[in-house]
Amino acid sequence: MAVTKRVLPPASRLMAVNGKKASSKIELSEEQKQEIKEAFDLFDSDGTGKIDVKELKVAMRALGFEPKKEEIKKMIADIDKEGSGTIDYSDFLSMMTLKMGEKDSREEIMKAFRLFDDDCTGKISFKNLKRVAKELGENLTDEELQEMIDEADRDGDGEVNEQEFLRIMKKTNLY
Repeated sequence: MAVTKRVLPPASRLMAVNGKKASSKIELSEEQKQEIKEAFDLFDSDGTGKIDVKELKVAMRALGFEPKKEEIKKMIADIDKEGSGTIDYSDFLSMMTLKMGEKDSREEIMKAFRLFDDDCTGKISFKNLKRVAKELGENLTDEELQEMIDEADRDGDGEVNEQEFLRIMKKTNLY
């Protein structure tokens, strides 16, 4: 696991280069909160401050998410503990804040991926990693760099694709 720790400094510095740091507290803009409120109100047609769990998927789609059936079931189980079949606005806001945070984190990770993948191959090669390490002033041996590639490379092609990069970044708990 020492290899993973060696990956962290360059990756976290890259995120700072992007102008954002990972945060466990997700802050939504007023515009985002307004969008969430409008999506909720659209389905709260009787004005009770609650929407039917069956409408959750459609409300999420209105906000640009494409939730899978299993994801919806899990969200409902987490929120609708008493089995009322409805979700109130504060629960919906919490749920959508979390979803938007996940979406932002993924976008930030993909921006970092593109910084590594400067030759636009869709993969991070040894050469890409070596260039980034040098740019960041990381004094890593070729062997250490190769160990990083090997740690993240699940399909054994000797390079790190987007999914592998996403997995290793989530595994480090930076995001």
